[in-house]
Amino acid sequence: MAKNHGSSIKDDEQYEKLREQGESKEKAARIANTDRSTAGKKGGQSPSYEDWSKQDLEERAKEIGIDGRSNMDKDELIDALRNH
Repeated sequence: MAKNHGSSIKDDEQYEKLREQGESKEKAARIANTDRSTAGKKGGQSPSYEDWSKQDLEERAKEIGIDGRSNMDKDELIDALRNH
């Protein structure tokens, strides 16, 4: 049985599975709070990070709160975004 993470997490079971897979608390919560059928449809709609400009990657990193982004090169930004 899934642990109750309070009212801020809508799908405790999904949250726990994502955390076990190594996802950050923020990412696991964001996914667990999205309807499962909607979350499944979202994938693949954005171009690959390799196709983004460095400026666009920095802006996205800023949006999700990645520290040290101004000192990162493009490959480091991509890695940070994928593993946040």
